[in-house]
Amino acid sequence: MLCFFKHENVLSALDILQPPHLDFFQEIYVITELLQSDLHKVIVSHQPLSSDHIKVFLYQILRGLKYLHSARILHRDIKPGNLLVNSNCVLKICDFGLARVEEPDSSKAMTQEVVTQYYRAPEILMGAKHYSAAVDVWSVGCIFGELLGRRILFQAQNPVQQLELITELLGTPSLEDMKYACEGAKSHMLRRPPKPPSLSALYTLSSQATHEVVHLLCQMLVFDPDKRISVTDALAHPYLDEGRLRYHSCMCKCCYTTASGMRQYTSEFETTAPHPFDDHWEKKLTSIQQVKVACRCASTLRARRSRVSPGKSVHHTPTIRPPFRRRKAAARPAQRHCIANLCAIYHTDINMFDSGTSVRVATFTAPMGGRSSKIGGPQITRAPGYSRFAGSFRSGGSLEIGRCWTTFPIVVEFS
Repeated sequence: MLCFFKHENVLSALDILQPPHLDFFQEIYVITELLQSDLHKVIVSHQPLSSDHIKVFLYQILRGLKYLHSARILHRDIKPGNLLVNSNCVLKICDFGLARVEEPDSSKAMTQEVVTQYYRAPEILMGAKHYSAAVDVWSVGCIFGELLGRRILFQAQNPVQQLELITELLGTPSLEDMKYACEGAKSHMLRRPPKPPSLSALYTLSSQATHEVVHLLCQMLVFDPDKRISVTDALAHPYLDEGRLRYHSCMCKCCYTTASGMRQYTSEFETTAPHPFDDHWEKKLTSIQQVKVACRCASTLRARRSRVSPGKSVHHTPTIRPPFRRRKAAARPAQRHCIANLCAIYHTDINMFDSGTSVRVATFTAPMGGRSSKIGGPQITRAPGYSRFAGSFRSGGSLEIGRCWTTFPIVVEFS
């Protein structure tokens, strides 16, 4: 999936490390873009969140989900920790460990232990054997409320209590709303005293909870998934008009500014996938050995596609290749420091490199004005504020919507 994605708000694979011989193939390393933090750290920090922040974040989440759903992909684990952000408020959806292609055949049972409990849709809590992309929309609604109130909207200790908190806000659902629930869950709900809806409580989440905000939030938090708003309709809601304008005015890569200073906008703000994601080849893998062979073939094919023909005068940096076997030979202090920086950038294991390894890095994204420092010969490029945002926003970082970023090549070599 990571190799399939081509969207600004969805994390994709930049490169795949070439696996060693199949006999030593135990792990595979996928290189992705480095982002400074995630939405969970932003929410729990003391960073003020204005209405513009919330609109820009929500717009990007829905924009990325529209792309995924157009490819028939259900994320099934949308939560703040899986939404990576930079200090310029650019957001990307990550962690597709629970993602799957939407199954058109409703007779086939789907996994019920999906989505972090706080963001789990009521149909999953009630044991539905089949569900749709509406489960992701419910998760976005929970995140929307969390951005407003700076606290988890439905925080319970177990799924039963989770369902109780949902009914306290939405009221007791009707039998029609519970048509996807299992019989045991229906009986449990019918035995409980009926509760009226208390949607007015959403106004107390924040001073920013206007009628427009609550209207969109109520359309996302609907018990019946068939009545829940779709991602496309949510993007068309008037509340997100300012977020769309802000994002495409100074943050996106699909629009550009001409030499005369005029902003040229794309014809389609919310792009979709060119075709549905095909996972049939994955279903044919029946053994670990077959998975290893498929991963090795995929990484080899990707490496070949990334090569530049001799006739083209284009600078090319080869794929990073791990050593044939791991050696923990002691490196010189300067080299060890460089390796540690490289591993921090790409979230890799420092022990996979040794003092005799030659490493080349294709690109690294950093804010304009990034400084370079030479440490014992190899050049490591650092981004201002990287150490501040990599851990937490609590240490004094700030969010600047539309801060200018650039991508440039760096090369790290050890001899």
